[in-house]
Amino acid sequence: MLNLDYTISNLKGKTILITGGASGFGAAFAARWASAGAQIIIGDINPAGETIVAQIRTESANENVHFIHLDVTSWSSQVNFFRQAVQLSQHGGIDAVVANAGINDRDEARQLENPTVDYLNDPHPPAPSSKTVDVNLSGVLYTVHLAQWFLPRNPDSQPCSESEQTSHRDRHILLVGSTASLHPLISQAPYTITKHAVLGLFRCLRVTAPVSGGIRVNIICPYFTDIGLMNAPARVILAGVPIGQPEDVVEAATYLMANQTCSGRSLVTGPRLKLGLPDRALLSRESLDEQTGEGEDSERGVWECQLHDVETADIFTERMLKAVKAVVATRGWIGWAKGLAGALAWPVMKNWNKA
Repeated sequence: MLNLDYTISNLKGKTILITGGASGFGAAFAARWASAGAQIIIGDINPAGETIVAQIRTESANENVHFIHLDVTSWSSQVNFFRQAVQLSQHGGIDAVVANAGINDRDEARQLENPTVDYLNDPHPPAPSSKTVDVNLSGVLYTVHLAQWFLPRNPDSQPCSESEQTSHRDRHILLVGSTASLHPLISQAPYTITKHAVLGLFRCLRVTAPVSGGIRVNIICPYFTDIGLMNAPARVILAGVPIGQPEDVVEAATYLMANQTCSGRSLVTGPRLKLGLPDRALLSRESLDEQTGEGEDSERGVWECQLHDVETADIFTERMLKAVKAVVATRGWIGWAKGLAGALAWPVMKNWNKA
C-alpha cells in the first residue's frame, strides 16, 4: 500500500454525498469515511442501501450515515437527493459529492454491436437500449451540475487552493472513471463510451470549476477490481490475470478526499505491478520515495495518470497492459488453471457463504 500524503482526521464532520453507494466502491468509500467521522449520505436506486447504512453505523459507531432513494437517471430524483442531503447535513451544507453510480449492461452492449431486429420489415422497430448511457453519463452530468450549485453555498467554505488548506469546510467533486476511460474495453462499447466521456468531463471541470465555484475536481480510474460484483463469466475471462485490490481504490479516493490541496488530480489503480514508468507518470514521485523508501521499480497499485495529452495516457495504458500480459505469461498454465478453478467455484462459494 502506498503511503499517500493525507490526514484522515480532515474528514471528520464533513458531509459527503455518494451516488451508487449501496454496493461496490461506493459502499467501501462510505464505510472508510464514516469510520473517520464524516457524515455520509448514500443515494442509490437499490433499497439494499438501508442495510448498508445500518451496517456502517454499527461498525463505525457513527450514526451520521444516511440512505436516500435515488434514481440518477431522474432529474427530479437527483434534485430531491441534494435537497434532502442539505436538510440532513449537520452544518446545512455539502462538502463533497462523489459521482460514483454506474453500470455495465453486457446484454445491452452485445445487442448494440450485433443488431437482431429486422429493421427493414419490422413495422415498429425498437430503438437500441441506452440504459448505460443514461446512468453513466446523463446521471453523472445531473450530479455534477447540481454539485456545482450546492458546493459553493456550503457554509463557511472557501474557494479551493492547491497551495494550502483554506478551511475545514470543503468544495469537492470526485468523479469515478475507469481504465476504460483511457483504453477501450473491447465488446463493451456503451461502457467505454461513457467512461471516456467522464474523463472528458474531468478534463474540462478541473480547469473551470476552481475558477467558477472554487470547487476542486478529481478523478479515479480503477482497473478490474474484485469488489464482489464480478460475475462468473468475467472471472473466467480474467482467470490467471492479476486484478486490482479494493483497498488501493479506497486509499486513492481517500487521499483525494482528505487532502484539500488535491485539485485536478487523476489517479489510476490497478494490480500491484512494476511498470517502469517515467518519473512524470509516478504519483508524487519525489515525496513518495522519501516516505516509503521505494524507487521507480517498486511494486505499486496506485499511479498518477498524467492527462496533459493523449500520448501520455496511451503510453501508460500500453505499458500497464504489457506488464499484465508479462505477469500472466510468467504464471503460465498453472496460474491460469488456478484462476479458472477459482472463477468456476466462485458461485458455489458465494452461496455457501450466504448459507
